[in-house]
Amino acid sequence: MKIALAIIVAALAILLGPVVWQFAHYQPQDVPTSGLPWQIETLPGGEAQVFGLTLGKSTLADARARFGPEMQLAVIAEPDERGNVEGYYEGVTAGFVAGKLIVTADLPPEAIDGMRERAPKTQYMQSTTRRATLAPADEAAALAAPIRGLAFIPSAQLDEAVILERFGQPAERIRVNDHQEHLLYPAKGLDLVFDSKGRELLQYVAPARFDALRAPLQAQAAASKPGTP
Repeated sequence: MKIALAIIVAALAILLGPVVWQFAHYQPQDVPTSGLPWQIETLPGGEAQVFGLTLGKSTLADARARFGPEMQLAVIAEPDERGNVEGYYEGVTAGFVAGKLIVTADLPPEAIDGMRERAPKTQYMQSTTRRATLAPADEAAALAAPIRGLAFIPSAQLDEAVILERFGQPAERIRVNDHQEHLLYPAKGLDLVFDSKGRELLQYVAPARFDALRAPLQAQAAASKPGTP
């Protein structure tokens, strides 16, 4: 699952204050038993359940039933890429944590191509990323697709101490530039992007598919090292 991280982060409003306090401090008796960003249940078949959704099995329709009908469906594509069908929420509440949510559909390439061609409207987001709004006739197929991955951007600014307290020590860290570091939790299917200059990004995939998420990060980190041709 590829997310246009810089575009997402640049679009976020600064929402600090009480929200930050709530994320970092809470009364144990008030904590929901499920639905919080760090409450990830791994399943025997290599899937993971987060926010009440099972990655690889639950559908975009299940996500819409869980978070509401405001889901915006579109094909999001960077230059020279096919793109992904995504459902976007400007604002959701996961437990008591507010944020933005992106739900990525697991669809075959030819289905994505067709949806792009039939899109009634295509517009540029920030930079050169394109957003092709789905035609009404394609919405049913998109909603029936299983969820390949989720991306959650908390409204609260997180610091490393809070991250480690809630999610534990990562199995691996990959720094891709001077302000972004990926904290990897392969057993949970989580890539948590810690950004010292912007919002954090939590990317969830089924643990069985985690290598497909990690490999591009390793290549990016290797390419950014001094002396790399």
